[in-house]
Amino acid sequence: MHQDDIGLWCELGKPDAIARPALFLDRDGIIVVDTDYLGRAADLRMIEGVAAAIARCNALRVPVVVVTNQSGIARGRYDWNGFCAVQAAMTAELATAGAHLDGVLACAYHGEGRGALRVDAHPWRKPNPGMILAAANGMNLDLSRSWIVGDKTSDLAAGAAAGLAGGTLVASSDQAGREALALAGARFVVEVAENPVAALIGLIASSRLAGAATTA
Repeated sequence: MHQDDIGLWCELGKPDAIARPALFLDRDGIIVVDTDYLGRAADLRMIEGVAAAIARCNALRVPVVVVTNQSGIARGRYDWNGFCAVQAAMTAELATAGAHLDGVLACAYHGEGRGALRVDAHPWRKPNPGMILAAANGMNLDLSRSWIVGDKTSDLAAGAAAGLAGGTLVASSDQAGREALALAGARFVVEVAENPVAALIGLIASSRLAGAATTA
């Protein structure tokens, strides 16, 4: 774990000799239920079926990397200790399904934060691509073949800005779906799913991450 910056968190696995595509995931609303500023392990609730889907990605040797905005820290709702406790609980829950994360990056900076954490549009805060780019640099990832799954258009916007192949939005409304689809372009594919499990299974079944299981 590296936390040389008070507003940033970075845990990265060892880089492979050959660059591989990765699966980037938002945390709240994709892996765990979004309980509005989740800062206590006791409040953690996993989304059913997601751990098993992540385990399938692990089996395919697809690096799974979480990139999450954590403005609750900047707002004083919880601190990095709370974030750490939630991460530990989530890691334990994933392990029960034989799943693991290859990287975790978090940005606490926010324009309405307190003190030194009051930073507007920090390069790491989605929709900016900083977390994705940092993961790619640290883990030797091929962003041009990587995907992101999130429940906000800012997740997909970060993916597009980082040069990913595409993104899947778990849409809460038709309007959100339309906003996400507007991000699509010649180099960025956008898909919409009803829930996180459908999004992950859809990516696996469609071979969107083909080539990830490269023999080292």
